[in-house]
Amino acid sequence: MALINTLRNKMGKVVVGVIAFSIISFVGADLLGPNSALLGGANTDVGEIAGNTITRDDYLAKIDEVSFNFQSSTGRSPSSNELVSIRNQAWDALIAEIAYKNQFDKLGVEVSEDELVDMVQGENISPQIKQIPIFTNQQTGQFDKNLVVEFLKSLSNQPPQQRAAWYQFESNLGPGRRRLKYENLLLKTNYATEEEAKLEYKATAATADVQYVYVPYYTLSDSAVSVSDDELEDYLEAHEDEYQREDTRSIKYVTFEVIPSAGDTAIVKKEIEALKKGFATAENDSIFSVVNSDGTLPYVTYRADNVPEVLFQDGELVPEGTVVGPQLENGKYALYKLASVSEGLQYSAKASHILFKPEGDSDAAKAKAKSEARKILKEIRDGADFAEMARIHGTDGTASRGGDLGWFNEGQMVAPFQEAVFAATKTGLLKDVVETDFGFHIIDVTELKTNLSYKVGKVELEIYVSDQTRNKYYREAEMFSVKSTTLSDFEKNSTESGLEVKTADRIGKNDRRIGTLTEARSIVSWLFNTAKKGDVSEIYELDNYYVIAVMTGMQGKGTAKLNAVRNEIERKVKDQKKSKIIIDKLASSSGSLQEVADAYGSDAKVYSMNGVKLSSNSLNSVGLAPEAVGTIFSMENGEKTKPFALDNGVIVIELINKVDPVEIADYVPYQGQVQQKRQSRMAFNIDASVKELAEIEDNRYKFF
Repeated sequence: MALINTLRNKMGKVVVGVIAFSIISFVGADLLGPNSALLGGANTDVGEIAGNTITRDDYLAKIDEVSFNFQSSTGRSPSSNELVSIRNQAWDALIAEIAYKNQFDKLGVEVSEDELVDMVQGENISPQIKQIPIFTNQQTGQFDKNLVVEFLKSLSNQPPQQRAAWYQFESNLGPGRRRLKYENLLLKTNYATEEEAKLEYKATAATADVQYVYVPYYTLSDSAVSVSDDELEDYLEAHEDEYQREDTRSIKYVTFEVIPSAGDTAIVKKEIEALKKGFATAENDSIFSVVNSDGTLPYVTYRADNVPEVLFQDGELVPEGTVVGPQLENGKYALYKLASVSEGLQYSAKASHILFKPEGDSDAAKAKAKSEARKILKEIRDGADFAEMARIHGTDGTASRGGDLGWFNEGQMVAPFQEAVFAATKTGLLKDVVETDFGFHIIDVTELKTNLSYKVGKVELEIYVSDQTRNKYYREAEMFSVKSTTLSDFEKNSTESGLEVKTADRIGKNDRRIGTLTEARSIVSWLFNTAKKGDVSEIYELDNYYVIAVMTGMQGKGTAKLNAVRNEIERKVKDQKKSKIIIDKLASSSGSLQEVADAYGSDAKVYSMNGVKLSSNSLNSVGLAPEAVGTIFSMENGEKTKPFALDNGVIVIELINKVDPVEIADYVPYQGQVQQKRQSRMAFNIDASVKELAEIEDNRYKFF
């Protein structure tokens, strides 16, 4: 650590260079794939943004920049999981820079040098700078511009890494302000007309009382209708905008879980039994635990309330120096040693209570509560069960657990309660009830006041998978792989081997997770770079699994293929046919809604709903039905509709009474509501629109 600090302080440029090289090397390791330029691939482009080709070097440079910022703010290099996030941040940053730049240039949005100076040390300091802790005056707790000026004056004397971090931060201020100007330019165009305000007013103020007959589609059996593939294809073609898909893949896969054998477990148990002897005689329990344990907490100081249960035998704490175990815990064998018991600075105790709260602040109310508490105290002394009495009479959250408060430290309880418990010289019921601001307590001291602390060493050995066991599972996977060269063989052999075939659909080219497999990037890379439909993969080692997959489908970007959405479309086409049957049957009847429903049969129900609002978009027992609500507010009192189809059924509506709101003199508040609703979505919509116009092509999957 001392060496690292020396390098950081005296060799900043070297450190930055090493970090940059390490990060690029770390990232570059992912580029050794089938399409890598390093292995002879011809194309090194990772994508296109707004007509600009993004090369591998462009992308790596941006990753390096984002990684440097991460390292500067955290003082460490990113982990592998954090690097995944950094890659995505780098891609998003390129989109922001390139896609937005086109828009900035078209509108002439610029940030001048004078503005940049003003943002750093002028009258309009950037909020980002105001949030930096070193520029906060410690006496006032407020941002102090003078501290910025002093920092900038001394910048040349700062370590190279700190200077580089500031220059990087400063370089982002201009682009950030430019984007803010652009967004504000569009946000300021947000305006609501008076007509929009009137519609908003009507949507919230107009009400209607209705009756309706409703027949859900599910009441008609699927066997009552039939659909052909041609009908499904026609529906898909007519609604292709609803079924646009990204480039995805589908697979089936089996896993061979690699778990320790009985022999592996026996080896580790033998190892920890050997350590037990040394642990018992170790002169320094802390060093012994740290050196020999695979665990993260090898030596811990406990209070009386959280000493590991394993150190108690027959309800008594084992003597100092005792080693307990080995215990099998979460895939590890563990030894515990009570290294020492000593006095600490803080006292704690354990108790249960039953609280009686007065029904008011009067003396009479308090006297009544105290009398009830003393009555129950006597019953407990005479043999009644404390926990049961707490459940019956307790008036706070502990009643459900028999009044148990557990261990508590000094200062956690109100003074009268703590004093009563800490003054006890033996466990058991206190002689009288104790009054506090909360009421009257019956107290059972279950553990006396103590300030003892317990140092405990813990040695854990993980039960690992031996090479012999790992090879056994690999051979099983290999035998399965050799026999499974087609999808039919794959499914047949899975059944014969008793393996569960799992399915994963809509796998995206940048996904890392497949089903329960958390780091499955290698499989995704195979799917998008090499595999064809029906291909069976090689054996992939992921965590503690060997995995074999078969590609079952591929969906190119565009309209979904029928097989990918067959179930959904089949349901909709069947519902369309059911709606015609239901509409024809309802339309053949006349009279009141109840008479129409009776004529249809028991599947038709009549419902009433008062106070329907245009803004509600739903009806009781129907669910989301904006078209029905819209129809209601276009009707006249007493009018009845013909049967018409909704998403989930057919409805006939009768308007009983509609109350239109009276005209008001000022619609400005409603204009504000419309603007506010629109404003909340504008930033997101601006970003989505800019990205859509940029026609982004993301080919990172070829390299990462």
